[in-house]
Amino acid sequence: MISLAAQHRWKIYQLDVKSAFLNGFLEEEIYVEQPLGYIKAENKSKVYKLKKALYGLKQASRAWNTKIDRYFQDNRFEKCPYEHTIYVKKEADGNILFACLYVDDLIFTGNNPTMFEDFKKSMVQEFEMTNIGLMVHFLGLEVMQKEGIFVSQSNYAKDILERFKMESYNPVSTPVENGLELKKSKVGNVDPTSSKA
Repeated sequence: MISLAAQHRWKIYQLDVKSAFLNGFLEEEIYVEQPLGYIKAENKSKVYKLKKALYGLKQASRAWNTKIDRYFQDNRFEKCPYEHTIYVKKEADGNILFACLYVDDLIFTGNNPTMFEDFKKSMVQEFEMTNIGLMVHFLGLEVMQKEGIFVSQSNYAKDILERFKMESYNPVSTPVENGLELKKSKVGNVDPTSSKA
């Protein structure tokens, strides 16, 4: 999705669902012991029947996924048959919106800012959301969106160096063939096989 947005020079935005797992409704009956501090002395032997999912419950992620999937389908999104976390909304006039869900983080992009605003309003009405704005961090990636999209993992690399106590080692450039010059081809792509004569 990042590659698609970069290719079309679209911006990528991010939403975060607050307490995502608490949004899902359970399909089966689940009972839990009374939590410490909430035990009623006269009913010590009784348990609570859950109406909604709780964090830590193995059914919570499925319940949340079922609810968000139903939301997308009810709002005319199509689920990608090859990647089930990507949803696409196409309009007759050629406008399109892509949404990618990773647990409780959601990124979206497309070719129409009006669709973005409608999507954000609809999501906020349905779920408690945080509008993060332009995507800056996602799944360990650092993303800069100014003139195009630049993705890096410099903080991840620094963490690895610190973990293995290698932060004071001398850096070495990535080796490349001597005299290799990358030239722009006639169709606008880089030709990695051409070299300076």
